[in-house]
Amino acid sequence: MINKNDLEMLGYFEMFQGSTDYMEDPVRFYSQFVEDKMLTKGNDRLFENVLGLCGESGEVAEKVKKLLRDRTKFSDDDIISELGDVLFYVVALSNIFKGNLKVVMENNMKKLNDRQQRGKLQGSGSSR
Repeated sequence: MINKNDLEMLGYFEMFQGSTDYMEDPVRFYSQFVEDKMLTKGNDRLFENVLGLCGESGEVAEKVKKLLRDRTKFSDDDIISELGDVLFYVVALSNIFKGNLKVVMENNMKKLNDRQQRGKLQGSGSSR
């Protein structure tokens, strides 16, 4: 959970001083945080965010690949840091498409629960 020290470090404390909005709705808070970091607009933003997601996901994959191939170790914090970058772009993209992280999670759980109920968790294709 985001606390006062986190907000101060990020330069957001003054914005939320006297308010508990960030504790009550961390999804909305993080969504706005991401929007405040956007440098591109329009189609450029869409492409930048999609490519950013691919790149950051690739960094997670690269660490695991090097673990398997080279026995290069990494800390849990290394992966958590990279997953934070993945999350940033997931939220950025969900913002573009009028969603948010809560909507993304709920839709994903609904889809996976439906597949599980139908015995279709395994297999391939997005409409199984």
